Amino acid sequence: MRFVGVLAWLLAFVAQPALAEIPAQLQSLEQRLAVLATENPGEYGIAALDLRSGAMVGFNGDRPFPMASTMKIAVAAVYLSQVDAGRRSLDDAIGGSTAATLLDSMITRSDNRATDLLIASLGGPAVIDGWLRGHQLAGIRVDRTIAQLLGDRRDLSDIRDSSTPAAMLGLLRLIDSGDALSPASRWLLLDMMRRCATGSNRIRGLLPPGAGVEHKTGTLNGYTGDVGFLTLPDGRRIAVVFFARGGSNRPAVISTAARAIYDAFGAEERLEGLQGLQGRVAQAASGDAAGAGLPQIQPSATACALGGRAVAAQC
Repeated sequence: MRFVGVLAWLLAFVAQPALAEIPAQLQSLEQRLAVLATENPGEYGIAALDLRSGAMVGFNGDRPFPMASTMKIAVAAVYLSQVDAGRRSLDDAIGGSTAATLLDSMITRSDNRATDLLIASLGGPAVIDGWLRGHQLAGIRVDRTIAQLLGDRRDLSDIRDSSTPAAMLGLLRLIDSGDALSPASRWLLLDMMRRCATGSNRIRGLLPPGAGVEHKTGTLNGYTGDVGFLTLPDGRRIAVVFFARGGSNRPAVISTAARAIYDAFGAEERLEGLQGLQGRVAQAASGDAAGAGLPQIQPSATACALGGRAVAAQC
């Protein structure tokens, strides 16, 4: 159920950062995420990828979950890629509005009507799915419009319109890399995700004030999702995926997991910096004095401290 290091799906990525051996603090993070997911009611899929180093952690990373409205990221990416190709414009009139207005409503407010108008203008769900296939993204699929999805009998195990956490990481990495979108289109999509107004109690819920987040939520009866990017204080970007079905405290589990990921990846960078400093001091000094007076890193807050009563995380 858990996955660490090199996965088969990464082989399809172009210019993917090499995956280094997982540091001890990230191994500890993965263990905490597993405990958090298994100690709470429901089923969770969690994945996080350092887009600079390739370090990755996850739980249930290859298990399909509904995407719900997180699939709207793919709709936006397909439309913007056609803008980049000169086939469409952000000023195109669609359903009495402009494409730019519909895209903004779809991502920032999760507007279902705007989504279906954009899907129809592109030629239907098969076009979105074909774009994913064209970029060698496996484990993620788009089969229906939002109206069709909501009109069908609800089945949270339906393989249609689903993604594994690993596959959604692939889509996020593709968008962030610039391989699929021009710099202007990438900036526009990330800006809309930054202004996402839904799900403030999920990824954003327990992060420090001012933490950089670009995300898109998804919600169905019995299902909660949130996917996107965290920007750490040192500028590194972490792609994150949280899918949850069943249970009663899904947003609390997601927010706790997001904070644990934010802290652990940040602590990894601080530890690397300290180790580099120690090495330089050791080269410049001799004897037992080498490294004397170096600052000590204090452990970051984790899921253990942040869960509260709503989240029964055990560490």
